[in-house]
Parts: sequence; C-alpha cells; structure tokens
Amino acid sequence: MKLHSGAPVTESGKADRVVLADVGGTNVRFAVLEAGVLGPVDHMAVADHRHFADALAAFMSHRTGSSAFRYALLAVAGVVKGSRCALTNNPWIVDGDELRARFGFDRVHIVNDFEAVGWSLPHFTLKDLRKIGGREAVSDAPMLALGPGTGLGVAVHVPRGEGAFVLRTEGGHSTMPSGSAREDAIIETLRQRFGHVSAERVLSGHGLENLYRAIASLDSLSVPERSAAEITNAGLAGHCATSRAAIDIFCAMLGEVAGNLALSTGARGGVYVAGGIAAHLREYLLQSQFRARFDAKGRMSFYVSAIPVYLILHDDPAFLGLRSVAARLAWIS
Repeated sequence: MKLHSGAPVTESGKADRVVLADVGGTNVRFAVLEAGVLGPVDHMAVADHRHFADALAAFMSHRTGSSAFRYALLAVAGVVKGSRCALTNNPWIVDGDELRARFGFDRVHIVNDFEAVGWSLPHFTLKDLRKIGGREAVSDAPMLALGPGTGLGVAVHVPRGEGAFVLRTEGGHSTMPSGSAREDAIIETLRQRFGHVSAERVLSGHGLENLYRAIASLDSLSVPERSAAEITNAGLAGHCATSRAAIDIFCAMLGEVAGNLALSTGARGGVYVAGGIAAHLREYLLQSQFRARFDAKGRMSFYVSAIPVYLILHDDPAFLGLRSVAARLAWIS
C-alpha cells in the first residue's frame, strides 16, 4: 500500500514516542505510543475546543517531555486529502502543515478513522469480540468494518501477507435501501427533508433521531424531542413505544446495510461492527432483526449466512490500528 506521509523513516530515525489521536465528530481521543507500547487513552469532547490543534495542545501540556515528540499519527473522521482533512460531522480541520509548524513535528500522518479501525481487525482477541451468528471466518478473505456513531464509517481490510492493505471508503454515504413498505415510508419522509437519504442519515446518532421523528410523523404522534442517547434509554427501558420502534428499525436497517456491504466486498473474513451506538445496543442487537436482515439476500443468502458478524467490544479499536500503521511507517520497531 502506498503511504502518503512523505519519505519513510530510516532505521536511525525511528521514533520512540508518537502522539496518536482518534478524531471523531463528537469526541477526540489521544494516546502516546512509546517503544511500541500504547499508553492510556485520554478522552475529550470536541465541543470543548474550538480547533483540533487546541485539543492537541491541551493533551500535550500534561505530558512531560512533550517537545520530544517528533511524529503525530492521526485517525480523522472525514475525507483525507494529502495531509489535510475537514471533518464531516464537526467544524474542525486537521492540517498536517499547521501542526508541524505549531508543534515542531518532523512528520504528521493522517488516515481516515475507519481506515485505522480496518488495520485493527487482525489484532483482536476473543475477549474483544461478541459474535452475532454465521460460521467461521475464512482465512485470507477480506474483513469488513463498519460503525454507526456520529457518522457511519466503512472500511475493508484485505489480507495479503506483508502486502495487506486497507481500503478506506465513504460507504456510509451510499443510498439507504429499504426492506419493507414501512421503511419505504420512512425513507420518503426523510427524503422530503434531506433530498438524498444516505445510510448515515439513518445509521448514526443523528440517524436514530431522524428515525424517531419520522416514525412519530408517520404515526401522527406528538413526542418529546430526544437525543440519540435518550431514545436508546427510553426504548430499551420500554418507556416510549416510538423510541423502541426507532431502535427496531435501526437494527434492521443496520443488518440490511451490513449484509449488502458484505456481498459487495466479499467479506468472508468477517464483518466487524464498531461504534458507540452498537455497543449500547449490545444485547438488544442479538434479539433484533439485525442478523435476519443481514442474511436475507435472496439467491445469495447461502453466501452471507455463513459470514460471521462480530460486535467489537474493545473500547478504542482505532488505536490498535494506528499502532499497526506506525509499524508500517517504520516509526516503531
């Protein structure tokens, strides 16, 4: 895979300490990679800092010897162009040139956040995963990662020995399919608001809120405004039928999209579901229509029904991937 950070680091120039970041739409996480060992992960709210560089400065201010950091490796939720990324779901811009000038880094390498998750997939242990149906993964077959959070990330890990690579995608912005007349009506309601209804408009935190409002509108109900977290809590507790309906549709549509992507990428190495929303719905997802909709692919149902789906339980999978990227960059031994 061609890396886009500049010339590789020589043996004598390997970094002992690398600043890592996982930059999402709502939260940003930082850690230090020192001598190949990942340190504790610090969490910050995006809303607490006007710019990404300010959040990075706050993190580094609490690290002794921060001037010794020569390298920064960042996973960012947006389209990466060279050493720059304007995030899709918040106003931050992460600019490698700006960071080099401000912090004195020799190199800044930026990858898409789900590209980092894609690099993490071979490194999970059994305790990091919860299986949701299917049989055994096919070795050396592509592995698919997707995750509903502030947005919907999608990436594919293609194992080829030392030549393995991760295909970063914008699959979350593909058109949302429907599997029923009820879903047709929901999508039509959302189309009147957004025009194009992408998978992310449904399968994300804001997407769960969109489902909740659309269902209430279709059923001519007056319901209180709720955040995604409030919808999840009210639905799981059985306090709100509309919230429960939104969760049911969310899980079903997530299965639909995951199965479509598995077919499209030949992901017989497994489908891995990340993201905070799926983690909160961990038990409910198992009893929902997720797996039935994943498998319901007509003449190709036999193909997808064999594919194992795993819910990622690891708190910070992107950092496992970033460590792998750092090794490929020869920034760690």
